[in-house]
Amino acid sequence: MDMEENRSLSNPTSTKPGKCISYFKNNMLMWLNIVGIILGLVIGFSIRPFHPSKDALLWIGLPGQLFLRMLKMLILPLIVCSVISGSATLDPKVNGKISLVAIVYILATHVIACSIGVVLSIIIKPGVGDTINDGFYKNENMLQTQDIFVDLLRNLFPNNMVEATFQQAQTKYSKMSETVIKNTSDGLVTESMVTITKSNGHTGGINVLGLITISAIFGIAVSRVKEKATIFLQFFTGATEVILLILRCFFWAGPIGIASLIAASIAPVENMAEVFSQLGWFVLCCVVGIILHQFLVIPVLYVVIVRRNPYKYMFSHIKAILLGFASTSTAVAIPDMFVSCDNNKIDKRVSRFVIPFCVTLNADGSVIYITCAAVFIIQLTLGTVTPAQAGIIIFLTSIIGTAIPSVPSASIVSLIIILTSLNIPIHQVALMFAVEWFLDRIRTQCNVVSHTTCAAITYRICRHNLKTADTNMDIII
Repeated sequence: MDMEENRSLSNPTSTKPGKCISYFKNNMLMWLNIVGIILGLVIGFSIRPFHPSKDALLWIGLPGQLFLRMLKMLILPLIVCSVISGSATLDPKVNGKISLVAIVYILATHVIACSIGVVLSIIIKPGVGDTINDGFYKNENMLQTQDIFVDLLRNLFPNNMVEATFQQAQTKYSKMSETVIKNTSDGLVTESMVTITKSNGHTGGINVLGLITISAIFGIAVSRVKEKATIFLQFFTGATEVILLILRCFFWAGPIGIASLIAASIAPVENMAEVFSQLGWFVLCCVVGIILHQFLVIPVLYVVIVRRNPYKYMFSHIKAILLGFASTSTAVAIPDMFVSCDNNKIDKRVSRFVIPFCVTLNADGSVIYITCAAVFIIQLTLGTVTPAQAGIIIFLTSIIGTAIPSVPSASIVSLIIILTSLNIPIHQVALMFAVEWFLDRIRTQCNVVSHTTCAAITYRICRHNLKTADTNMDIII
């Protein structure tokens, strides 16, 4: 009895260290990424007082740029292979329902996020009573609202599969000046006229939306021809697993890359205290809005539909969240989102389609930033925001959030479109660049959480259809 009691007493204490060691081994990469973030902050703030030159910043940020290039190298084949293999094993009706549920989720969360941003900005009043020295933002390619949606449809249905891998459709504007001589009562008068013409152009970057459309069409076609395309399907299924394996190896370079990216973004910022003292209320407004949306709204949706612990689910995606925070790109975090969805038992056919789809159309964090910035600039300019202006901001941002153009400073471009629609001067937009390095990271990690939640909710709603489709497939076989 004494020996048994001693064993029973010693077992709990002996297993606890083993569990801790096992936990750290299984989550070593996550903890290394956290160390990378801390190290990047320390390096960035340490060298900032010395005002590093552009060449020094180039070498500081080079490891991070190389890390991003390694990941981006495989994003294109990963999207194509995963969408084809996922949609090929689904019934076309199930595919349609998955798309519909994802779209409804995206639009609903956009409206909620925009409402939070506007309400918080009206309550906090970040732009009331401030006098800030601003620059002038000149936009050489002012995109109009209707042109953004036309470009969205053009990108949805590309006319060239190969071109979609490196170019996107975007409306281009050209100015033509001409001199007109008029004969008036005072004599000949010379007037200059500027004519703006639009044309169908292109901009660099992967047309993710077009590739999803093409891949989904191929996948649906494979599901219709069944066994005749078995080899075709096996190729893309195997390619998906191979790409994920390579990416898992690349992720071990993440801590160094993350530290490099964060240090390079903080080091060149001058007068940080002055910037935050001038724009502090605006930054606070954005951060509080994102926190409310990420830790209250999204978890409530998850609990109501999925009926599980939302914070445990959110923590399971911590690797993807950290990568999104460091890289300011949700596309780079796609592989990690796939892996964490697999760990949460979400059907691969759903996650492989919904995640790339959300990366293209879903931007909860970005729309909060845009609405807060729009209200902030209106308050700086006019002093107050009318209910009509608030309604227009919510409506336009909810829609534009699904079609943010893929150009540099895309959220800034969307902000200009909204201010132009309200006839608000846009010269204050230059203020946004002072805190872009910080807010871009905050809203990107919020987007990652929203993407993975969309996958979980879509799977929960469509799981019975997936089981029915599997049963029908077994009967056919």
